[in-house]
Amino acid sequence: MKLVLIFGPQAVGKMTVGHELEKITDLKLFHNHMTIDLVNPFFNYGTKEGKRLVSLFRREIFEAVAKSDLYGLIFTYVWAFDLQEDWDYVESLSRIFESKGGTVYFVELEAELSERLVRNKSPHRLEHKPSKRNITWSENDLVKSMDQYRLNSFEGEIKKENYMRINNTKMSAEDVAKKIKEIFEL
Repeated sequence: MKLVLIFGPQAVGKMTVGHELEKITDLKLFHNHMTIDLVNPFFNYGTKEGKRLVSLFRREIFEAVAKSDLYGLIFTYVWAFDLQEDWDYVESLSRIFESKGGTVYFVELEAELSERLVRNKSPHRLEHKPSKRNITWSENDLVKSMDQYRLNSFEGEIKKENYMRINNTKMSAEDVAKKIKEIFEL
């Protein structure tokens, strides 16, 4: 069992890379908005109940996949490195898979803000993430979050054996996926 955790700031290309990686491996993509947008018609993700339900659905899926005979899972996540609760969440997620003998691979994506603002409006993103279709709100949230949180790690901060960092500002999602597959032998 393999878990490929793709993380980075909003609109860096996590889901798009995940889709491309899914095409060239036997991994299944579970991008973070699959649960956010499931719950959002009832409870906004920013509310206590919205976060509780998203967390519950994700945990159930992670546990079911970890004990299944699937090859593995790709999960996308916006990790705020200045929040201990996000570090704890990633550690908890890793334990679910590692406790079943699985391996966790960490892929950090980074890209220039100008490129992320372009990607924020891409048809692929808007098709798969209904809550991002209000472009004005989405752009404001993207920029505001940069002032609130640190969404990329410091050099050497992540000390995981299976870790890679990719600046994908000028790379296609297909090339990033091929690199991940090759480096981690997926």
